[in-house]
Amino acid sequence: MLDTLQMFILAFALGLTGALAPGPTLVATINASIPGGWTMGPKVTLGHMLSELVIVLLIVAGLATVALRYTTAVAVIGGVALVIFGILTITGSRGASLAGNSGGQATVAANPYFAGFFTSVANPYFWIWWLTIGSAMVIAGLAGGIFLACVFMAGHWCADLGWFTLVSTGISRGKTLLSDLTYQRIMIACGLFLVIFGCYYLVRVLVPWA
Repeated sequence: MLDTLQMFILAFALGLTGALAPGPTLVATINASIPGGWTMGPKVTLGHMLSELVIVLLIVAGLATVALRYTTAVAVIGGVALVIFGILTITGSRGASLAGNSGGQATVAANPYFAGFFTSVANPYFWIWWLTIGSAMVIAGLAGGIFLACVFMAGHWCADLGWFTLVSTGISRGKTLLSDLTYQRIMIACGLFLVIFGCYYLVRVLVPWA
């Protein structure tokens, strides 16, 4: 039970660091929420989740079979990626804003599911995250059984759903629930978490007796 809870909490924290990063999916959520209301957040998230489900199924079906032979290498790549993304998150927090782009609101609101899917697969950050951090954590979960891998995805998706729903709810009420300054501070905290966890992860892999 403890391993399950730890995996869920870890997945939620890692998922939140990815969801918080400014990108096309966040912009799509903001643009859709202005005319469509708070439900646009969950709808965009469902499209985003579909794109991730496809990747996870590919990892479980094929990539994991090969990658499990190179567990240490995959873990090292994942750890290094965590540190790098943490640094990028911290540096990217400067000037980060929840203010949306007013263009394309009607189009995005008309099909938020497609917007969530398309903005995800069209985002290079999305692919880099899943080919490094995401795949490493899914494979780590698979080492403890398919159930832990499912727990990881549940925690990850809860973070996505929670964040984008919070954003859409705030936007639909005519104001953001978080100020830009608070948003920037949360990004810095998440960046620090990624760096610290990445270093811890690397130590555990490279120096298992430490």
